[in-house]
Amino acid sequence: MIRQAEHLFGGSMNDRRSATNASSGRPSRAPAEAQAGSPARQPRGGPQAAQTAAEPAADPEPPLVKLNLTSKQQRRLWKHVESIENFWETLQEIEPGTVKRLARLALDRRWEIMFLTKRPRSAGATCQLQTQRWLVANGFPLPSVYVVQGSRGRIAAALALDVVIDDRPENCLDIVVDSKARAILVWRDDEKNLPAAAKRLGIAVVRTVRECLDVLEEIDAPPREQPGLMDRVMRLLGLKETAGVQG
Repeated sequence: MIRQAEHLFGGSMNDRRSATNASSGRPSRAPAEAQAGSPARQPRGGPQAAQTAAEPAADPEPPLVKLNLTSKQQRRLWKHVESIENFWETLQEIEPGTVKRLARLALDRRWEIMFLTKRPRSAGATCQLQTQRWLVANGFPLPSVYVVQGSRGRIAAALALDVVIDDRPENCLDIVVDSKARAILVWRDDEKNLPAAAKRLGIAVVRTVRECLDVLEEIDAPPREQPGLMDRVMRLLGLKETAGVQG
């Protein structure tokens, strides 16, 4: 996305982001553009997980504030993206190797994974097919991809998911409000900028997808005292009790 912005508007978008972050006192954050979808698993003897291994955006026109663009420039950039043949297949993994690791874990642990994604359309194949091709190219064979329309929480409830992992706080809030799934937020920004409601509502927070996979591996390990799945998620992520949220 940065490359496309530079193509349209010239200059270095990294320099613009650095200047903006320096003036605001906030560190730069890698945009969530190289993600593919939120995988989801259902209870079949092990924990069900919804990883966000590759989710570029939750909204049809996600904000690009990290690139320091005006509203007009943002609209122009997304219009440009729509014209690029199979744009979503051109992205690189934010954390190289995590998609392949997830595929290996899913096979070894008999996890059922579904990737949830909601991204602007581009020329070429459908977003679903582009995402499937991207996942296969990065080491996840035969991926199940669901293009989200509406509430992620309601989808998690309908699919009886246990865990959903996402890098957008609003999506995690959607999960805890509209489903019984445990939400895990991948937060790569400064901890000071983390929305206060995240932990208050029982949303677990990790720094990387790798950390998420570490947690899921531990959750799926044979329990010593047979605690429930959610109890183990809470314990591993330092959450003492499940927060009750009324829809």
